[in-house]
Formats: sequence, C-alpha cells, structure tokens
Amino acid sequence: MSLSPLFNASPVIQIHALIAIAALLLGAMQLWRTKGDPLHRALGRIWVALMATVAGSGLFIWTIRLWGPFSPIHLLSLLVLVMLWRGVRAARGGNIAAHRRIMQGTYMFGLIITGLLTFIPGRTMHAVAFGPQGATPQKLAIFAALVILAAAAGLYAARRARVPG
Repeated sequence: MSLSPLFNASPVIQIHALIAIAALLLGAMQLWRTKGDPLHRALGRIWVALMATVAGSGLFIWTIRLWGPFSPIHLLSLLVLVMLWRGVRAARGGNIAAHRRIMQGTYMFGLIITGLLTFIPGRTMHAVAFGPQGATPQKLAIFAALVILAAAAGLYAARRARVPG
C-alpha cells in the first residue's frame, strides 16, 4: 500500500477521496449509534454535507469517459444528491422509516459499492491499495477478507437499526 498515487492525483480526486473516507467512517458510526437524539441529527447534517461534497466533486472527475467526459459514475453522483434531498425531506416530514431506508441505501450504494469500484485496475485507489506491482493473490485475499468483514458489519448494523430497543 502506498499513498503516493493519491498524492500525485489531481486535487479534485484527492479531495473527493479524503471526504469520501470521512463520510464512510461517519456514516458507519451513524449506523451503529443511537438514532434520533440531538447528536444523531448533528452528525447527520455533517454526513449529508460530506456526501453532497463527495457527489459534487465526483461530477468533476472525468477519468472514465463513456459519453463525452461523463460515465455512469456521474449518474450515480446525481442520484446521491437526489437521495440526500429525499432523505432529509423524509426526516423533516417525520417519515422516519423512509428516512432510514433512504439514508442506509445512500450509504450502501453511494459509498460502499462505488468505493469498491474504485479498486478496479487502472483507478487511483487500486494503485493505492495494491501498489505498482498490482493485486497479488495475497493482497487480493486480504482485500476480500476486509470486504467480507465490512459487509458483515454493515448487515449487522442495518439489522440492529431495524430492531426496536
């Protein structure tokens, strides 16, 4: 693992990656902690701002060009912005079940799945994680174990969020 590919990337990619990591960590904390208290609302506002920044900055990253400078990732950025708006609107309207579902989905699709896609060969985070020699079998095994562990923790947190108490 080496951070040099990230340090050598454009400033928008650096900002995008660092804020995405912050949103990933804060979002995980939000999934695990008590819901509805003032701290949840304050941290939720910060998370929404982080996610909006990640989605907004993603619109200015043009490393994959399928339609002019755009790719499916840009559509996902727009979807995340819409889902953030819908999630906040649901919470303000008192529809907590919709808020929970929208925000969990935004976390899963807007951070987890897209985050995994950043490890595709040729992308910056692939170079960060696997270095210039690429993904050796040992590195892939460690990466797969981490992904499975993170998925299990996420499923546990989602299940825990549904259980009253």
